Amino acid sequence: MYSYLKGAITEIKANYVTLEVNLIGYHIITPNPYGFSINQQITMYCFQKVSADEISLYGFKTPEEKELFLKLISVNGIGPKSANAILAAGTVQSITNAIETGNAKYLQKFPGIGPKASQQIVLDLKGKIEFDDLKDMTDSLQEVEQALQALGYNSKEIKKVIGKLDSSKSTNELIKDALKFMLK
Repeated sequence: MYSYLKGAITEIKANYVTLEVNLIGYHIITPNPYGFSINQQITMYCFQKVSADEISLYGFKTPEEKELFLKLISVNGIGPKSANAILAAGTVQSITNAIETGNAKYLQKFPGIGPKASQQIVLDLKGKIEFDDLKDMTDSLQEVEQALQALGYNSKEIKKVIGKLDSSKSTNELIKDALKFMLK
């Protein structure tokens, strides 16, 4: 089992990169291969999948990305390919936010994730995903929620909007975006 590998990217393809570590090239399936560059020195956080007919190595830029991947594959019906597709199309923050707010519709936008699978993800993972750097995001979203409540919006309306927000923005930008969604 690998925890991480440190080396240089030597090849980038549509769904994988080759990471050279001590003159050995590792074929690593990654959510966004084009987020890397040739000769880039990186630490790749890894998960090795071993089954009867294959051995695959999945790699991630951050420990949080790897942890979310592991949590996603723990959900019944979500395998490594589906989890990888989810991470390729979304950010750790947006996916975590959708799960924590119960926004199953947001999760349905990912390839291969239908209504049943998205509801299962929320059911299995809500309240179980916690990253230190995502606590700031939660604080900002709580401030947005409080601001919307002060303006007279109800909890149901607020939850719908919170799941659509890009949590990487500042609190002020989040409030502006939330109000735009409310007025649509």
